[in-house]
Amino acid sequence: MAHFALSAIGRDRPGIVAGVTGTLLEHEVNIEDSQMAILRGHFTMTLIVSAPDLIDMPGLRADLERTRERLGLDAITVSRVSDSPPDETGPSHIVTVYGADHPGIVHAVTVELARAHINVTDLNTRLVDQAGEPLYVMMLEVAVPSDLGDDELRSLLQAVGRDQSVEVSVRQLDQVAL
Repeated sequence: MAHFALSAIGRDRPGIVAGVTGTLLEHEVNIEDSQMAILRGHFTMTLIVSAPDLIDMPGLRADLERTRERLGLDAITVSRVSDSPPDETGPSHIVTVYGADHPGIVHAVTVELARAHINVTDLNTRLVDQAGEPLYVMMLEVAVPSDLGDDELRSLLQAVGRDQSVEVSVRQLDQVAL
């Protein structure tokens, strides 16, 4: 089996998932991992799929392009990815960030996480109206190395919070299988 990453984005409307997955099914492509969301009226999907080794990639790409046009999507891409096994470590903590919106919050938090060898496994942000003022909210699931203690993690993120004038909290993630 060959593995591919597929991404699609476009103005949200009913039928996008059905259209894209129908095209994949016609080519005997199986969806293994997926994440889909609506961001300010735009639908995004990212899939990791498996396909027969002898898949007709030019045919699949042509059919996906026709699907993109039919659905009015902005883009659909498909690229081969390595056949690496799924990461078994998974997220261990939830980090939440709240504060006045300004450029650089995501960068500052993720730089510190990377310096501590903490992997970001999921990241979501929202800009919400809080009594007429924009409030920036970010939630991250992270995989913390076993040799990094919770107090050390909190300390490094509290420093980022002070620098960015945002509130940062950390809690262990309850391990629930999907």
